Amino acid sequence: MTCKHVIVSGSVQGVFFRDACRSTAVAHGVRGWVRNLPDHTVEAHFEGDAEAVERLVAWARQGPPAAEVAQVRVFEAEPQGAAAFEVRPTPREWP
Repeated sequence: MTCKHVIVSGSVQGVFFRDACRSTAVAHGVRGWVRNLPDHTVEAHFEGDAEAVERLVAWARQGPPAAEVAQVRVFEAEPQGAAAFEVRPTPREWP
C-alpha cells in the first residue's frame, strides 16, 4: 500500500472537483478523502495500491472538465486506514 497527500490549486472549487475525485477514486479502488480548503485549494488523501494511487494523482493534475488546475503539490503520507473514499467538509479554522 502507498499513500499520497495532494494540494490542488487553480479554479478547482465550484466545478465538482470533490465529487469527480470521489467517483474516480472509487472506480480505481483508492481509499481516503477530499475536501475544499478556505484558501480555495482542494486537499486530498489517497491510499491504496501504488499504481491506483498514481492514477489518482495524475487525474488530480487535470481534474474534471470544468476545472483549471494550476498546480498540484504531492507529498508522501502515512496511511490512515480509510475504509472508503469520502468527501469531507471544509475545515472551519484555518491558520
